[in-house]
Amino acid sequence: MADSKDSRSTPLGIYDRPRAPGITGIEITAIALSLGWLVLSGVFFLSFGGEGTEGLRFLLSMMVMFMPVAMIWVAATAARASRIMREESARLQSAIDAIRNAYISQAQAGRKDAGTASLAKKLDELAAAQRKTETTLARFAVAQGGSGQPTLAPAPQPEPQAGDDQPRLSLGTPAEALQPPLANADFIRALNFPETAEDDEGFAALRRALKDRQAAQLIQAAQDVLTLLSQDGIYMDDLRPDLARPELWRAFAEGTRGREIAAIGGVRDRSSLTLTTARMKQDPIFRDAAHHFLRLFDKGVARFAPEASDAEITELANTRSSRAFMLLGRVAGTFD
Repeated sequence: MADSKDSRSTPLGIYDRPRAPGITGIEITAIALSLGWLVLSGVFFLSFGGEGTEGLRFLLSMMVMFMPVAMIWVAATAARASRIMREESARLQSAIDAIRNAYISQAQAGRKDAGTASLAKKLDELAAAQRKTETTLARFAVAQGGSGQPTLAPAPQPEPQAGDDQPRLSLGTPAEALQPPLANADFIRALNFPETAEDDEGFAALRRALKDRQAAQLIQAAQDVLTLLSQDGIYMDDLRPDLARPELWRAFAEGTRGREIAAIGGVRDRSSLTLTTARMKQDPIFRDAAHHFLRLFDKGVARFAPEASDAEITELANTRSSRAFMLLGRVAGTFD
């Protein structure tokens, strides 16, 4: 392991620097072979080199002695260079691996942070939408007198007067008997609920609808299921159902059920259907509220359709309450 002089610190870690050249096994082997060859060749020429001229003998002696030594050192230098290249390659590969690992870690951390930020943003949006829904529903409750149900005043009983020949209302006549019939436009607007807190026309239509006992029951049931669905992040404004023809709604109002009117259940959002199905199986309160709403909606459409035009039926099918009916009806098997 390299000491402090042979290492350096980088953002990716500590790596060894190339160490200073020193005597290795390659150099020791080359030195030994060189010395051995020089000794052997020197002994040979000193013992058996008496023949020939002095100059030629000296030249041949030098060539025979030093040429193999030169070859030995060429081979030693090549082996040393090869070893250094292998060490440099190993260090370079280690650095590349460290850079790759650091890049992958940073990329994974970046994706994790981005996913966390996206999830937090989505949760904030859902919470804001739920608070908006709760605020609107609270105004509905205020419009109903704060009790969640419409307050029905007893029918006024006029004092008997002499000479009054008009018939008197019998004791216990409900207050709604004195109210004019609910207009179709108000019924549709009430089932869609006010768009915003400043939707004065929507609140006015809602107040008029709440004076009708049957419409008030349906509106209350719709309000309950919309509130429960919002707890799972399911909002009717996010659904884009396929609208069915008015003829199918009229057939539904007349009692037709099953596949003949399957086009009415135009909600296709898989996540909403999955969440609602799970909630229907696991939450008995939600299940009871859903079935209660479905029954009241059936009765409401049966009363509304005979007196409504095709345009009014289409408007009714596009309300928030109708979208809730489509969603819950598909989950409950109304269109199977």
